[in-house]
Amino acid sequence: MKNTRRDFIKTSALGVAGMAFSAKSYARIIGANDRINIATAGLNGRGRAHLNMARSLKNQINVIGLIDPDSRVFAKCFKDFSQILDSSTKTMADYRRALENKDLDALTIAAPDHWHAPMAIEAMKAGKHVYLEKPCCHNPAEGDMLKAAVAKYGKKLQIGNQQRSSPTTTALKESLDSGIIGDVYYAKTWYENNRGSIGTGQKMAAPAEFDWDLWQGPAPRKDLMDNYIHYNWHWFWHWGTGEISNNGLHEMDAARYLLGVDLPSKVSSAGGRYAWNDDWQFWDTQNASFEFPEGKMITWEGKSCNGMDVHGRPGGRGTWVYGTQGTAVVDRGGYQIFDKSNREIKAEYERNSSSSVDTLGVTGLDNYHMQNFVNAVTKDESLNSPIDEAVKSTLLCHLGNMSQKFNKTLTVDTKTGKPQDAEAMTLWGRTYEKGWEPKV
Repeated sequence: MKNTRRDFIKTSALGVAGMAFSAKSYARIIGANDRINIATAGLNGRGRAHLNMARSLKNQINVIGLIDPDSRVFAKCFKDFSQILDSSTKTMADYRRALENKDLDALTIAAPDHWHAPMAIEAMKAGKHVYLEKPCCHNPAEGDMLKAAVAKYGKKLQIGNQQRSSPTTTALKESLDSGIIGDVYYAKTWYENNRGSIGTGQKMAAPAEFDWDLWQGPAPRKDLMDNYIHYNWHWFWHWGTGEISNNGLHEMDAARYLLGVDLPSKVSSAGGRYAWNDDWQFWDTQNASFEFPEGKMITWEGKSCNGMDVHGRPGGRGTWVYGTQGTAVVDRGGYQIFDKSNREIKAEYERNSSSSVDTLGVTGLDNYHMQNFVNAVTKDESLNSPIDEAVKSTLLCHLGNMSQKFNKTLTVDTKTGKPQDAEAMTLWGRTYEKGWEPKV
């Protein structure tokens, strides 16, 4: 954040009354010393959730920029978020233009996975704080780069693992740490949905309004197929990280937090692409297991194409935690704790939340998480999902994918997180388009 801008606003606020401003622009100036200026990159998915957060926190956030290589999305954003966007809100295809703006305090990033780390690094290098959607990195090497960038540039980097800001998950953690179900040793996480086939893609020309080259950015160039954008890129190794990172990461991050574990010592995974015969490169059914040196274990069961509710919880996702004296279950809506006789002994529910498996994924926890980010920027409050923690949870997903892809149980160095397998290590980093390599 630029102190010079804030100081200017504080000293000149009384002098703007006679100038001509729209009502929205005037409100922005009057309250600007209490607000942060943000631009949002990636508006065909979770970026709309970022704008929804900004609208909920409009007394603390000014949206001064919208960024997307597909200009068709801008009109819908202005229509749907007219309370916070007006003619002073700049639109652009290239995020680097936004970083040139000295009044920009923070960049929020909801671009595809292959953009996450490179864009965040450049933003911090330009002196901007960053709210970055999960997964924080397309590959583990980028996670190390992000940690180095935070250390070098000293900017706030909040990763979008929003359950870390859940009041009920925090309360459950306190109860578990107090021994309410004895010693906790195992967490079973799950995700279930009814995704359809993505079909077999056909080569297509990019629409005039869509800059396909810029969309690809740091990824080596490929022809555009008609089943890539704007969501199915998740299922291609070139840009995405599969369902385990797309959704499983949320619950595994909560599980790791609740069990109090760091990096695993052994990882295994089984599954396949069973439901459809199409271009999807990852797995619609996956069971990944992570054993930790603390004598604890986490599993993730992902069922992308069969949303049958077998857990009795709404929302298609959640986490069971097992202890020596009982069991707890938690999701984005709250938690329940049971003794070993299956009697509920404690429960608490979120007032402003719901679990979701839709592609936008808006829940009440978003606002808590963004509020924490704003407080970190303006008041130096501790981040609920800092990069050091987020990298550990994201690494579980990468290791699960490595194990699944190469059909191997992996032994992991618990200090570095690296698998002790040469084939698996080929996925530790990636090849970049020439000239687009991220550099801290």
